[in-house]
Amino acid sequence: MINIDVYHHIANVRLSRPNKQNALTLNMFQSLDNIIREIRKNRQIRAVILHGDGQHFCAGLDVQNVMQHPMQIIKLLFKLFPGNQNLVQRVVLGWRTLPVPVYAAIQGNCLGGGLHIALGADFRIATPDAQFAIMESRWGLCPDMGTSVILPSYLRKDHGLKLAFEAQRVDALTAKEMGLITAIDDNPKEHITKHITSLNHHSPDALAAIKLLYNQTYQSPSRALLWKETWYQIKLLASKNTRIAMKNGVKGSEFSAYNQRGRWK
Repeated sequence: MINIDVYHHIANVRLSRPNKQNALTLNMFQSLDNIIREIRKNRQIRAVILHGDGQHFCAGLDVQNVMQHPMQIIKLLFKLFPGNQNLVQRVVLGWRTLPVPVYAAIQGNCLGGGLHIALGADFRIATPDAQFAIMESRWGLCPDMGTSVILPSYLRKDHGLKLAFEAQRVDALTAKEMGLITAIDDNPKEHITKHITSLNHHSPDALAAIKLLYNQTYQSPSRALLWKETWYQIKLLASKNTRIAMKNGVKGSEFSAYNQRGRWK
């Protein structure tokens, strides 16, 4: 369900589950993790393009699939040490460790985990009809895929809170104004190809050094944040309010009991 092909030193990584809007399963997370490691070892690759088969980039986590197999949640969140990256964090932050530019070509829905993965890319080019959302609060959860480390370099705090609190979709124009995406184009892949071509005469060593330097400059200290992401998610998964949210799809009345009991800490 994740395909990769390398052509003219460009690695094309495709989410290939179009009948489910490329919704993410455990196997897809594991495949992405392996592909990132493979690309990191291949010194012939000069750029990476992430895209989804069909009409959508990725509709996020296949919640129904994962909830039917509770052990999958443990595999997604497990980490040996608190500050380490777990599987869901590696498939976002891993793209930032590659010494080459990484692009996300986005069309249709780019929601939840799909948006988090796209945010791990260096550049995000979207079609005018693309839709974006941070979805975790809809299920009574908090974002936990490592983007707390990188979102401060893209968004103002109030924009980030608005997206995460409301779990509402925004269109491509709004996403660009917020800083979620780099550019809007009717043909993202053509746009990306032109940009890659423009870099062909630059030293790959210089590009790698620039990416490393700027990632360190714009990225928040990560180990404490990565642990907090996972710890808050574990606490939420054990919460009664989360079970209500997952069952009912987060309707306004579901939080009346929550509000009466006070804020979660």
